[in-house]
Parts: sequence; structure tokens; C-alpha cells
Amino acid sequence: MKIADIRTDYLLKTFDEKDLNQNAFVQFEIWFDEAIKAEVLEPNAMTLSSIRSDGYPNSRIVLLKGIESNGLEFYTNYESNKGNELEKNNKVSIVFFWPELQRQVRIIGNTFKMNEEKSDLYFNSRPIGSRIGAHVSPQSKVIPNRVLLEESVKKMEALFNEEPLLRPLNWGGYIVEPISFEFWQGRANRLHDRFIYQLQSHDSWKIERLAP
Repeated sequence: MKIADIRTDYLLKTFDEKDLNQNAFVQFEIWFDEAIKAEVLEPNAMTLSSIRSDGYPNSRIVLLKGIESNGLEFYTNYESNKGNELEKNNKVSIVFFWPELQRQVRIIGNTFKMNEEKSDLYFNSRPIGSRIGAHVSPQSKVIPNRVLLEESVKKMEALFNEEPLLRPLNWGGYIVEPISFEFWQGRANRLHDRFIYQLQSHDSWKIERLAP
């Protein structure tokens, strides 16, 4: 089959003005809960795009770990590519795609580091293997081989048996505070339903329908 011939018509759902909640975060939580109930594979997986120092966008999948009244939370290595990029330019875009529901959410916002207490709390809730991984991986750096990682894991496992494994200072959380949400519902014949929420002031959103 030719790539150009791959196509799906979207017939599952509609999304009309009567369905809109006036608060973008509430609307996002409604859709997120529906994605969980629909057993979407990793509903919290999101494409996070930051800006490199040369001006090019840089995208990767990260996992949403919390929804607050003012933002979306994720965790990472502060010295990774994304961490260094966010230190210089905190503007990001996020995309959630839930194909089982034929839905997409696009978000634009500003990113800020969480306080250390909250990062500690989440780090200590992670499986031990994930905590060890945060210690041993020099994320985004060039390494000679996988053996280096595996030997580092063994050393950290031995150390963990002797003393508590605390959160490394170069690892922690971010919160993305959105200035816009766009909700996209696939429809037949590519005539999709699209609504954009743009932040006007605290908890006040301007809502408009966009052409597909």
C-alpha cells in the first residue's frame, strides 16, 4: 500500500458548542477521564516540544503525572536536552493524541520548575528501578555502550542496600501553565470539530470554533 493511500474516516463522535465546558482545564479533565475509561494505551503520553538554541523545535514523548488547576505536571532530568532548552526558553507546546477516541488536544504554555518538596514526594513514590535509573543515566549525553549503564545500576543497587536513595538534585518536576488549549474531534470527510480556548485572565477563557 502507498503511504498516500493510508486513510481513516473519523465517525466515532461529535463535539459541538453544547458540549463545551467554559473552563479549559475542566474540559481537558473530562476528555482525559474518557480516554482512561476507553482504555486508551498510555492516555498520559504527550508530545512535548521545546525550542533548541538554534531555533529548531525539539519534540519527544513524556508522561503527564498530574493535573492542577493552573497547569500540567511532568518530571525529567534537568540536565537533559529538554531541561537545558527549558532553562533558556520556557515556552512549550504539548500534544495528546488518543486514536481510540479519534481525539487530539494541543496545548501552548510556559514551563516552570516545581518546588523541591513536591519533586521529592513524587520521586519517593516511584518504583526503585526508576529511582535508580534517574541516578545512573546522564540523560541525553553520549555514552560508549550499554554496559556503562548496567554497571552503574549494579553499583547503585548495592548502595541502596546501605542507605536511602534520595532524589538527585538534577532531577525533578515541571509544571506547564497553558495559555491555550485546542480540542480536536475527528469527523467524517475531514470536517473535524476544533475549538480553541485562549486564556484571558485567571480562569477566564475565550472559546472559538476553528475551521478544520
